[in-house]
Amino acid sequence: MEDNIIVLIVEDDKYIVSFVTIYLNDEGYRIIVAGTGKEAISLFYANNPDIILLDLGLPDVDGLKLIKQIRERSNVPIIVVSAREEEEEKIKALDCGADDYMTKPFHIGELLARMRVAQRKLNRITNPDNVDSFTCENLTVDYSRGLVYVDNKEVHLTPMEFRLLKLLIANRGKVLTHNFLLNQIWGYSETADAKNLRVFMASLRRKIERDPANPRFILTQIGIGYRFVDE
Repeated sequence: MEDNIIVLIVEDDKYIVSFVTIYLNDEGYRIIVAGTGKEAISLFYANNPDIILLDLGLPDVDGLKLIKQIRERSNVPIIVVSAREEEEEKIKALDCGADDYMTKPFHIGELLARMRVAQRKLNRITNPDNVDSFTCENLTVDYSRGLVYVDNKEVHLTPMEFRLLKLLIANRGKVLTHNFLLNQIWGYSETADAKNLRVFMASLRRKIERDPANPRFILTQIGIGYRFVDE
């Protein structure tokens, strides 16, 4: 079961959406659906999905442009599921940043297999639990003992601050939206609580940054969220 894996399906064919959703729900994936490119970008920023299934033939924008736009912000695995069979189209999609390409009609078993491949890639990139520690310049995080060191000196983080730092590092290079962080750390995403998130982030920066006013590790994406620097 993949209970924590969020899949964004970008598809305007309601039959395909229904068909795929049934099987993915049975596998334990959490599904969100966008029928247009505009809606897809909005849901992408709000939910920070782990895998994207993308149809190129959207009613408002070409899927290739959507791939490029997502790649400017994230390395999330993108699997194109399209009726376009021409080799040139497949090459364009892969060159734009797609990880895989499937042609309609397709077998659900093959789709699930390719999603498992994408998930393994995701785990290798973003799961720090596979290692005992993380080091970036003067910052070291000891996952096994729950300790953080700055310039070889231990700094005390609250459990919430440690979880927040671990989540940011796990997704380093990716912009994590305010709603996503609130959901993952606190379990809800009420807009009013974004202020609390800023307080926690300011406290965390004071503890790990040499100059909190000009942070090296935790960068602000104005109006969107935060990103841990990609080494």
